Amino acid sequence: MSAPSPPACRRIVLTGAAGRLGRMLRAPLRALCEELVLSDIAPLSEPPCGNESLQPCDLADHAAVVELLRGAQMVVHMGGMAHERDFASLLPANIVGQYNLYDAALANGMRRVVLASSNHVTGFYRMDEMVSPSMPMRPDSLYAVSKGYGELLASYFHDRHGLESVCLRIGACRERPSDLRSLAAWLSPADFAELVRCALLAEAPGCAVVYGVSDNPGRWWHDDDAARIGYLPRDSSARWVADLGADLAAVPAPAPTAQSGLQGGLRVMLNDYRDPATFDVAPRPCKS
Repeated sequence: MSAPSPPACRRIVLTGAAGRLGRMLRAPLRALCEELVLSDIAPLSEPPCGNESLQPCDLADHAAVVELLRGAQMVVHMGGMAHERDFASLLPANIVGQYNLYDAALANGMRRVVLASSNHVTGFYRMDEMVSPSMPMRPDSLYAVSKGYGELLASYFHDRHGLESVCLRIGACRERPSDLRSLAAWLSPADFAELVRCALLAEAPGCAVVYGVSDNPGRWWHDDDAARIGYLPRDSSARWVADLGADLAAVPAPAPTAQSGLQGGLRVMLNDYRDPATFDVAPRPCKS
């Protein structure tokens, strides 16, 4: 019986550890490092265990972020506002916080940032279009604008300072696809963990952009840097096509309204930063 592989690095920081995606990553990341530092301003659903430690940090506090990353080799950045809000609400964590994270990573001599971007940075493309990272961003919300800003920071800090980044344009990550849109955009939790593992272990990724998506029929995203980091998804949404009443040959089928035929989806398109009453509400019919 062979000896277990040594941890990939001594210390990894996971921001947004209390969030839905952060919770998914705790167990996989514990196996990759000697110490996994969990950080969030929200309380954890489960206390630190094993080789985990807890260090709450306000991402808008530059000095606190510098201290958070001290001694770490890599950071998996899942922190920040995860939904559409007005600009003033997004500014502290999603704008100032992302800059603080990159500046602190550079100040601490870190090797790499694994950055949670979003598929919504290209959400204004139509469902019948194939999209790659070489194409212009078309963010579907101010939240998506803030994620695009993070990718620009990643590019700048790599070109100017040599700091590596893997930007993950995460799709619809949940146990199973829930609608026609997510048949194309679905990312299984197992593939999500593998995606982050590859992003951490890849040799010299430079500044890579990878769509976080499983091996789904009708996926819209291609020609990203998945091969460069060695990411090969194993799951597929095909098993749920019949359950959702879809035709495998025409997935995803754009809905009849103009907005719901966009990759960002009907729900995101209806969330208007000018009207807080629409944030995170159930879809309602819209005018085409």
